[in-house]
Amino acid sequence: MALETVKEDEQVYSWREVTLSPHSASESSSSLERETGERRRGRDILIAIDHGPNSKRAFDWALIHFCRLADTIHLIHAVSSVQNQIVYEASQGLMQQLALEAFEVAMVRTTARIVEGDPGKVICKEAERIKPVAVVLGSRGQSLIQSVLQGSVSEYCYHHIKSAPVIIVPGKAEAGEESLI
Repeated sequence: MALETVKEDEQVYSWREVTLSPHSASESSSSLERETGERRRGRDILIAIDHGPNSKRAFDWALIHFCRLADTIHLIHAVSSVQNQIVYEASQGLMQQLALEAFEVAMVRTTARIVEGDPGKVICKEAERIKPVAVVLGSRGQSLIQSVLQGSVSEYCYHHIKSAPVIIVPGKAEAGEESLI
């Protein structure tokens, strides 16, 4: 696991790449190749994830309704510290599980990155770096008044990401509702 500190806009920008299993990484691209041996040109899709159900719902929505063969999804997870091994391992496990699910459901390649910092700013910086066709994230499920008073990551991203459309997937209608997949 490489740890590198990148300086962007005079702010320290720390992140760690997540090594995913062979089923979800680039080794699986051979199954996405044409007979000529050339890989179809796919799109880059950024999906912001966390450990909550609304994030999983946004991930599921993207796989079902947006991803297609040869696309690459970039999973981004913001944490308070990439040095905290417990947080990193929990996030890595989540990303590993989602990458495997993405390959099994939509046959898409997956990259994953755990980034240190404020979630809204992290997602915006990653969107600028990757230049995806879309940024997909879940809503926090707040009421309009709570959202106005406290703000939300999805609202911040909606207003600050200029390089791609932002798709905000609404949260579950009921607490008992199952996953889309």
